[in-house]
Amino acid sequence: MTSIEKPATKPANPRFSPGPTTKFKGWDFSLLKNALLGRSHRSKESIARMQELIALTREVLQVPDDYLVGIVPGSDTGAVEMAMWNLLGPRPVDVLAWESFGKMWVTDICDQLTVESRAMVADFGELPDLSAVDFTHDVVFTWNGTTSGARVPNGDWIPADREGLTICDATSAAFAQELPYEKLDVTTYSWQKVMGGEAQHGIIILSPRAVERLESHTPPWPVPKLLRLTKNGKLIREIFDGMTINTVSMMAVEDHIVALKWAKELGGLPALIAKANENAQTVWDWEANTDWVENLVADPAIRSNTSVCMRLSEKGKEGLTEEQARQLPTRMLQLLAEEGAGYDLAAYRTAPPGFRIWCGGTVEKSDIEALLPWLDWAYATAKAELTG
Repeated sequence: MTSIEKPATKPANPRFSPGPTTKFKGWDFSLLKNALLGRSHRSKESIARMQELIALTREVLQVPDDYLVGIVPGSDTGAVEMAMWNLLGPRPVDVLAWESFGKMWVTDICDQLTVESRAMVADFGELPDLSAVDFTHDVVFTWNGTTSGARVPNGDWIPADREGLTICDATSAAFAQELPYEKLDVTTYSWQKVMGGEAQHGIIILSPRAVERLESHTPPWPVPKLLRLTKNGKLIREIFDGMTINTVSMMAVEDHIVALKWAKELGGLPALIAKANENAQTVWDWEANTDWVENLVADPAIRSNTSVCMRLSEKGKEGLTEEQARQLPTRMLQLLAEEGAGYDLAAYRTAPPGFRIWCGGTVEKSDIEALLPWLDWAYATAKAELTG
């Protein structure tokens, strides 16, 4: 392929980062004018604001009434760590991983907490054998692989009458995919993913079964204050009523409230899911008609509709040395950034070299449509540079 002419149109919003993701169309700083800056997060006004955030979260995500929703520190990572450090121990653990963050939970469970465990690990783009999971064990897994682009297809593989708990890292699935809460005892995510929020804050959602475990089990290891969910054998319920463990950013709280209200006006969870599906389908259709690129996930049934991960196809590598094939995606992304046509499209640092287009509901389909010809241009231009 020789160099091709630059496309005439650029994305109106060239931000395609998988986290923090782009703000919704129409967002600007004036929407945060009511943020309680300079106020204590313990003031009644600040607590009321966080209670509003929790109520909106429950409404938009359609969380069951008997589940608890809490704001916790440390983004999704903090929320998952909180669940593992407080809940694990009474049963063996099956921990599933098929991307970078799931592999971190493997390390924590198998090397740090040292509970009786079994790691079920698959390569990027694949899933472990879900039928082999033992639900007499506790089960820790990621619903949607942000760094691999693979997700579980649904919750049918999780039995309703399971004996163990399920701990689900849903950070790039919440607000974009159906989450069957009756199959999930702990669900976690961060504001910075699908809703375009700011970093450092996480959400943890607990089922009644998870609360029962918390109040009947004392971990055999010390739990740091920042991760504690119980006191004197009882759940710290204030966490789920706007009293956070540590200081939160009231600016970030206001920003997330604004995004949740936008989601309601859009049509709630069904509209967010439909938008992510349409965005992802736009990329998949382009992939199907583009010979130099392929989806990292071979099976369409388990492809993410938020984090669409791609790599060079064998056709795309033709005429390149192995080293040039590794260099080409990096050069492509440099070209796109220099042109202002697309930012933050690199594959995760431990994933196979390639590209990642975030397709969550805050991204506009028109921006994805404008980006795709630029990818073709960047591929042709970078390949011509490398091969002379």
